[in-house]
Amino acid sequence: MNKGRIIKGVGGIYHIASDGSVYECSARGKFRKAGITPTTGDYVGFTILDGENKKGSLDIIEKRKNILIRPRVANIDCAVMTFAAASPDMNRDLLDRFLVLAEERNIPEVIICINKRELAREGLYEELEGIYGGCYSLVFTSAEENKGIDELKAMLRGKVSVFAGPSGVGKSSIINRIIPESNRQTGEISRKIERGRHTTRQVELIETEDNTYVVDSPGFTSLTLEFIKPEELQYYFREFKDYIDKCRFADCAHIHEPDCVIKENVGKTIPQERYDAFVYLYNELRSLR
Repeated sequence: MNKGRIIKGVGGIYHIASDGSVYECSARGKFRKAGITPTTGDYVGFTILDGENKKGSLDIIEKRKNILIRPRVANIDCAVMTFAAASPDMNRDLLDRFLVLAEERNIPEVIICINKRELAREGLYEELEGIYGGCYSLVFTSAEENKGIDELKAMLRGKVSVFAGPSGVGKSSIINRIIPESNRQTGEISRKIERGRHTTRQVELIETEDNTYVVDSPGFTSLTLEFIKPEELQYYFREFKDYIDKCRFADCAHIHEPDCVIKENVGKTIPQERYDAFVYLYNELRSLR
């Protein structure tokens, strides 16, 4: 059996990349009967039925290490949380929610990308580095001026990365900069990902170089986390990792309890802004129960 990865699915036909070729495969009926949907990013086993025309049958879907629902893509290595330095102004609450979602979805690496750096107010980078730099990689880019793109490309090399963030921050423009000009798909991709702010499009792994893929995603203006239990929220803040289960009370919520190790480290190893974000989201999740 051949091994490959789904890079796109259209109308029940799955495009599987394998050994430098792409095969168009239909999925066996057993997946539909079992309620399993083959997903872009899936590692699969398939049978070649017509080698000359690159046709085949999708037979096996390997276990996923993670999956996002919007966009629906599996086995992600990196999430690039993309915001603008200005126009639109940066929404830190939305960023904090994205970071929680990435941790809950078990995405190994997160990069905070601040685009439109030419519009950044003085001190913004230092401010964000102080809040997030202890746990996350930050990069300042300008798709308009083609700055910071090489640094970002190096960070993405050898990974499948999903770009996520609000509309209008320049995700698609950054992707167009990342794709080499010599890539034969550049024109096609540029037209595809610049169609409009809220255009629904097929999820596709776009190869930028060998073994390196990016995925664009629709813009968000809000993100609810109601599927997370309040008591589980602490596990999705990387800043808390070294202190969980060290508080006086086993069920410490890290809000009002005495002898809370997390609270003791706020303003030291835990930035005040990140703790405030935790408290806000915890109270929001409690109100939904």
